Amino acid sequence: MIYFDNSATTKPFKEVLDSFVTVSSEYYGNPSSLHSMGGQAERLLSQARDQVSKLLTVKPSEIYFTSGGTEGNNLAIKGSALLHKNKGRHLITSSVEHPSVKSAMEQLEQEGFEITYLPVNEFGRISVADLEKSIRNETILISIMMVNNEVGTIQPIKEIGDLLKKYPTILFHVDAVQGIGKIPLPLNKYRIDLCSISGHKFHGLKGTGALFIREGVRLAPLFSGGNQERKIRSGTENVAGAVAMAKALRMTLTKAETGLERMRNIRSMLRKGLTEIDGVQIHTPIENSAPHILNFSIKGIKSEVFIHSLEQKGIVVSTTSACSSKKKSPSKTLLEMGVSETLAESAIRVSLSFENSMEEANTVLAAIRESATQLRKVMK
Repeated sequence: MIYFDNSATTKPFKEVLDSFVTVSSEYYGNPSSLHSMGGQAERLLSQARDQVSKLLTVKPSEIYFTSGGTEGNNLAIKGSALLHKNKGRHLITSSVEHPSVKSAMEQLEQEGFEITYLPVNEFGRISVADLEKSIRNETILISIMMVNNEVGTIQPIKEIGDLLKKYPTILFHVDAVQGIGKIPLPLNKYRIDLCSISGHKFHGLKGTGALFIREGVRLAPLFSGGNQERKIRSGTENVAGAVAMAKALRMTLTKAETGLERMRNIRSMLRKGLTEIDGVQIHTPIENSAPHILNFSIKGIKSEVFIHSLEQKGIVVSTTSACSSKKKSPSKTLLEMGVSETLAESAIRVSLSFENSMEEANTVLAAIRESATQLRKVMK
């Protein structure tokens, strides 16, 4: 099987699985317990926090472990809104955010908050000028994703951070779930206050993640309980998951040193080959796009039909985001970019990891050509 659906989830590194099993079987004490086993678990948790903070070049006290990107996004958005609602009830985001951001915003709208959804251009990118025009005295939070999970567009995070230096009371949240390990994100230089990451997107385990909360930034917790994670995220800590995620992040960033160039070459080859196939339209922009995502449509062929055809050839790709793929509705991201509904219904997303090879990519490209030809004959 050739797995080209890494934006949905990645295969955990063997070393990551080994570390999870070791911690789970040998250091299973509750880190809040006073006995020595609890102390061992607490030290491992602290070591994992230190490692993640060093890899992200932030302070250990700014890392809070979560269950993944969805929780991190909800905690950042709702936690900011609930704590600062007396300062203002206006939030800004984009029209192409992940469902965990969009749904959180919609829930806040029901609670009396007002949300501005910024439009995107044909490349899926927001305008910083539009963003500045949307800022009001009541604006308390701006939440913009780093990399779009469907088409790979990189949003102007640095430029937004530069703009917000003029607005020190507005919090800036970045959903970096799709960008970590592929796109540099110097949190301290970009004026980012909150940043979400998810372990299973970089060869860690599902159910692990972290939220960066800049020192001095306060949030209202979403969970009530034992006040773990410095009262921000109650619940017995997933020590083994945190250790495994720290290892996955270290290994991913190490592999990126050489793997990114190979990944770019693979995507470039796929892009060139796809342009030579009749009826193909590529939606991922050439500039300002992450190296691991390539989104395209084959005119006249429904995406779910094409995906099953490739799967019969031992190739796994996807349609939209994994969170939306079972809804069988056109990609909202592509529609916001001005893509027709017909083409949006034919969208395919290929997403790479550092483990994929050029040989695999050639096989996938040949299978795409063959499937497109076969399905067109059947449909005539």
